[in-house]
Amino acid sequence: MIKRIVPFSYWAIVWFIRLCMFLYIRKTTTQGLENIPKEGGAILVSNHLNNADPCIIPGVASRRIVTMAKKEMFRWPVISWLFKFIGAFPVDRQGADLGALREAQRVVNDGLLLLMFPEGTRSRDRQLHRGFPGTALVAYRTGAPIIPIAITGTEGLPWPWVFVRPFIGPRVTVTVGKPFYPPATDRITTQAAKGATDAIMLRVAALLPEAYQGEYREAVARERAGAPPIRAEA
Repeated sequence: MIKRIVPFSYWAIVWFIRLCMFLYIRKTTTQGLENIPKEGGAILVSNHLNNADPCIIPGVASRRIVTMAKKEMFRWPVISWLFKFIGAFPVDRQGADLGALREAQRVVNDGLLLLMFPEGTRSRDRQLHRGFPGTALVAYRTGAPIIPIAITGTEGLPWPWVFVRPFIGPRVTVTVGKPFYPPATDRITTQAAKGATDAIMLRVAALLPEAYQGEYREAVARERAGAPPIRAEA
């Protein structure tokens, strides 16, 4: 089990992140933060536009968040230091990382907030792409609520040149939706995980502007029109 960082270290890093956000993001707008429960385990799921996203979302929250992040980020100077001190843990995106999934379940069962990016990597065209089933599996195995998050604007953060251009960064918006649970199922099958993943991604897409909804744009439009949404196909 990965050793977790004490709250003092976590909040020291979060305040450093907030300082960076003040310096390098022109304006940060948040909506729906009240939807994050004040206690108990839950799974935060977000779209992913920039390597800064795993820092920005904890930076706007008032509760400690444990982030699952790609293992490559733990090899980068400065970023790896930040991630370790906020208690993030790595996941291998090349296959089914069972160790990372078990750690994710432990985080939630310990009553903490877990942040996951179901797409598995950042979107280079800002469109929302299909998610992987890991989030759905953790939700089914822990019984924890899922909280969708939409982030926009971070695609305009030019790494690493952002650090030499303060106060002229992009406008970033973080929108938090209401908690929900995956569709009920008697057994956690491949099909159940796929359906739950589509439901999760649809909730995230519904919080995004249409220009960011990607593969889920039609499903969101149908749902808003009162028609049964068509799930994205494999």
